[in-house]
Amino acid sequence: MQIINHQHLNLFDYFKTFSLREEFDLFSQNEEGQKTRIDYILIQNKKYPRFINEFWTSKQRQASSLHEISYRACFKPQLPRFFIELFTKENDTVYDPFSGRGTTIIEAGLLGRNVIGNDVNPLSKILSLPRFFVPNLKELEERLKNIKINDSAKSNIDLSMFYHRETEKEITSLKRYLKKRKENSNEDRLDSWIRMVATNRLTGHSSGFFSVYTLPPNQAVSRESQIKINEKRNQKPSYRNTREIILKKSKQLMAGVLESERSILKRAGENALFFNTDARFTKEIPDREVQLTVTSPPFLDVVQYDKDNWLRCWFNSIDEEDISKKITMSKTIDEWCKVMAQVFSQLYRLTKNSGWVAFEVGEVRNGKYKLDEYIVPLGVEAGFTCEGILINEQKFTKTANIWGINNNDKGTNTNRVVLFRK
Repeated sequence: MQIINHQHLNLFDYFKTFSLREEFDLFSQNEEGQKTRIDYILIQNKKYPRFINEFWTSKQRQASSLHEISYRACFKPQLPRFFIELFTKENDTVYDPFSGRGTTIIEAGLLGRNVIGNDVNPLSKILSLPRFFVPNLKELEERLKNIKINDSAKSNIDLSMFYHRETEKEITSLKRYLKKRKENSNEDRLDSWIRMVATNRLTGHSSGFFSVYTLPPNQAVSRESQIKINEKRNQKPSYRNTREIILKKSKQLMAGVLESERSILKRAGENALFFNTDARFTKEIPDREVQLTVTSPPFLDVVQYDKDNWLRCWFNSIDEEDISKKITMSKTIDEWCKVMAQVFSQLYRLTKNSGWVAFEVGEVRNGKYKLDEYIVPLGVEAGFTCEGILINEQKFTKTANIWGINNNDKGTNTNRVVLFRK
């Protein structure tokens, strides 16, 4: 890894001369990486540089197995790692105001940084924080054995289109156990881990999930739609052993985690702050606390978080309608910009002097709106200096090109990150 002097970093020169080096690949176009292309975009009568290159790739470094939790609209762990290594040092604080599945804060924890997470959706905390405290496998197995299955347990809503009766009995018993533990303030780290894994295994498209075949786990369909899927596929829910599935998924999550990483994560988790509030109103975070923010906000109303997560909310006894009211879903670009302007006002307050914001956005409405071009003036108006836009361009192999997998022009396989310095 390149050693970076954060105090005297000349970002323009760094990006200009950047060349990604990775292990030799027979299908790679250039084993030593390509040169950065730089163009300029005029926004409000000022030119800003755009740095275009492959700055990170999923092949560059195998990401931790701990990230393998499904969630809509999440970026690869290599993205926050790139900026955390570039702009922070050990014990600095990294923040994500739209934490989602926790990719930024977990990657920051693995790198020995302090973390602050926030997300108005309470599922984010349920899916993120337990992974800072990787449990002992035998203790986990013992806890799962001791959770009693109530033979008369039945869901308060009809879930027969998703689950075999015996599976539903196990899920409902686990839901009640976790609810009682939480209400009595007895939920410990083992319980939280079980809740996290079970929430992730509720529905999916393989035998590794509790449900019959359905959409991927981050897109729970309605009960009516699942009935149609069952009819079309001529399928009925078969029994799934929930304990075995939770244990198997736990082993997969822990598979690549070193003992040293467990200790680092635990320390980061014990000092972590996690809030469940609107990113515009984070008064609990002290002024000038954060060295780096790496985040990706909701893109207009592209993702319907409440509809995608109704079953996860049910399992965790969360009112999905209440959550849907709190999650800002801007329908127009003007509404979205007003919300983001308030977010940037908060980010400026809590960012240290000389601190950074890496704000990942994309194109929406089939390329009609390039959100990076809207974000630049919002950050500048809040007080930041925009250092440019970094576009991570997916490098396609010869094999991928043969199959026609090359969508850079549509933005489908790029990350656009606007960089601000305070």
